[in-house]
Amino acid sequence: MSNLLSRSILAVALLAGANSLQAQWTGPKIKSTEIKEIKYGPLSPANRTDEAMVAFRNYGLGQFIHWGLYAIPGNEWEGVSARGGAAASEWIRSWRGPSAPKDWVNTYDNLYKQFNPKDFDAKRWAKQAKDMGAKYVIFTTKHHDGFAMWPTKYSPYNISKTPYKKDIVKEVVDAYTAVGIDVYLYFSVLEWNNPDYMGKEPKTEEEKKKFDKFLKYTRNQLLELMTNYPKMKGFWFDGTWDQSWIKSYDFTYNLEKELREKHPGLIIGSRFRNDEFGKRHFDSNGQMLGDYEQGWERKLPGDITWLEGRDWDCVMTIPPNGWGYMKDWSGIYTKTTDDIIDMLTYSASLSGNFVLNFGPDGQGNMHPEEDKIAKELGEWMKINGEAIYGAKHAGMTNSKLGYFTKKADNLYLTVFNRPVNNIVRISVPKAATEVPVSATLLVNGQMLEVRHSDLGIDLDKNTYYDVLLPKSFQSDRAFVIKMKTGAPKGKAEKLMDAKM
Repeated sequence: MSNLLSRSILAVALLAGANSLQAQWTGPKIKSTEIKEIKYGPLSPANRTDEAMVAFRNYGLGQFIHWGLYAIPGNEWEGVSARGGAAASEWIRSWRGPSAPKDWVNTYDNLYKQFNPKDFDAKRWAKQAKDMGAKYVIFTTKHHDGFAMWPTKYSPYNISKTPYKKDIVKEVVDAYTAVGIDVYLYFSVLEWNNPDYMGKEPKTEEEKKKFDKFLKYTRNQLLELMTNYPKMKGFWFDGTWDQSWIKSYDFTYNLEKELREKHPGLIIGSRFRNDEFGKRHFDSNGQMLGDYEQGWERKLPGDITWLEGRDWDCVMTIPPNGWGYMKDWSGIYTKTTDDIIDMLTYSASLSGNFVLNFGPDGQGNMHPEEDKIAKELGEWMKINGEAIYGAKHAGMTNSKLGYFTKKADNLYLTVFNRPVNNIVRISVPKAATEVPVSATLLVNGQMLEVRHSDLGIDLDKNTYYDVLLPKSFQSDRAFVIKMKTGAPKGKAEKLMDAKM
């Protein structure tokens, strides 16, 4: 199942190639044929080695939470859902056309008057995330609708004006930090309800003055978030694709510089800004603009070469494309715990983090299916997390059986496709100086026999090590074989070849 699933995900990514904005995540990056002189290039060194970045690199599993006023409609209004013409969950304010309710924008913009999540308990969320095995969380402070989940001084459209009143961002940051989960703040630059925002490039003096006011407002909110919540580790930016923001490259360059100066160790993804030639995520010379590659949104790389050594994470939904709360999950395929484990392990095998999205309802409860997956994933991670946390690409030949990860002298194989003969055959280059010498099952610590199988195939550059699974061992979910590696015990006998 695992390899087929990954191939189907990659097929979806390849179809996205029709969208030029996403083209850089449909295959290996195209190298620049000319080197340009760039003034507004990267501000952060590639592959940072400071403590904050090392922690990011070793997270393995994270949680994304999309929560805001859009949780009240829950992906539908007056019986019309996204499948019937409405915009998807967190985008529902942008709903237009004949299926949209009369005066919809005004209706949506007044939903804050009924936002009172009586069941919300940040400590309960944090405990669930901890039990699931998450090491970091990305929380939506403000989505495209412009509603702030904290009592910002710079806009009246914020949580303090709701019946709930309390600072939700503070509650989340405090609760998650208390259980040892690092917090990253999602922040949308785009604001639909802000009169000073515009999507196009400002041309007239009046437009420039108006958008300049918006830029200062954005700066103020970001500095406010860092001041209010100093325990936060980084920003996850969104809504940075409009020409108004793209043409503000001087402002965004200096803003990133200021954010980093005020919060040493701050981690920023690649989608925050662009260079003076309009190149986002990567500048015109192909250098990443940020600390990690942020374009893997419901996508996975085809293989390790696509990443070229960059840090990265994959953010993934459980429904096909549902980030905010969806009341109705019927009639669509929703990812199972096995699907999630597959993508998590695949991400780890390519030295990346995997971030699973949750969309709580208007009362502060997770969807029942999210609760179920969180519980089952946590049970799996308690046993097998060793193969995920801090584990990296193993440099092994791809296996039909599952995915390899490596940590120090430990090699892990997460088996999704168990061989019918119970022989887990591992390909190793004949010239390898490190090979499997012992093996155990993580689920119960049972020692497994390892034997060298020299198949003697002419011109084969590999040799083989077999790990024998007991016939009595049963598992209804992917399981991990942990192997110690060491020097080969001997060389193959050289036998005479037949003359041809």
